[in-house]
Amino acid sequence: MSRKIIFLLIAFCITGSALNAQNLQLHFDPRNSLYGETSGSGINYLTATFEMYKPDKWGNTFMFADVDLNFNKKNPGLVYAEIAREFKIGNFPLLPHIEYNGGLGLIRGTGAGFSIPAAYLAGAGYPFQLGSFFMNTYVAYKLNAFNDVSHDAQWTVTWNATLADGKLSLGGFMDLWTEDKSFTEGPGADGKKLILLSEPQIWYNITPNFSLGSEIELSYNFVNKFVESKFFAIPTLATKWNF
Repeated sequence: MSRKIIFLLIAFCITGSALNAQNLQLHFDPRNSLYGETSGSGINYLTATFEMYKPDKWGNTFMFADVDLNFNKKNPGLVYAEIAREFKIGNFPLLPHIEYNGGLGLIRGTGAGFSIPAAYLAGAGYPFQLGSFFMNTYVAYKLNAFNDVSHDAQWTVTWNATLADGKLSLGGFMDLWTEDKSFTEGPGADGKKLILLSEPQIWYNITPNFSLGSEIELSYNFVNKFVESKFFAIPTLATKWNF
């Protein structure tokens, strides 16, 4: 599963603008055609995403929810959500950051359910601008609520830019975090594993509300964590409606 970009957070942190934003996305994910069973999915599928960002005088709130239509007969088989809050403290350059991640899923072909272990994060972010790109980075302590709790760290970088007189939008994020090997390799496994996830996006804005584009999920130790370490690059075809 992927962790999604906080697109407008960066711009708000730098400019202080009071913009609200929310959008719906629909992605076609061809991971089974590209990687077969090693992708952890027996089919290609659609993912519907809802994103919401709301700033206020105390900071900002971001949340998103993914629904994977990967269960029997393309019914919803997985729901995953994240919600994050950042706080402004006067003119202090760092923004305290708290976050929750978690979800539920079904095993295709069996109907058996499972819970995606929750993660709780607390850290601090730093927004900045690099040319036309609004950037943000944060470092956080991450508690992974596995059966045996895993105490970890996460580093995240996000970016966002609008080019070509508003017709082209670029965005994305890169997450790097640790978790206990015992979660996927069994109770006898010692030490930590490093996980990389990045999702650059490109959108062509046909109108201010409607966009066509693509997202490429780049990952290591993330897709199908229960197989050997492997790098995946999974592009999608996508549409987006901005409210």
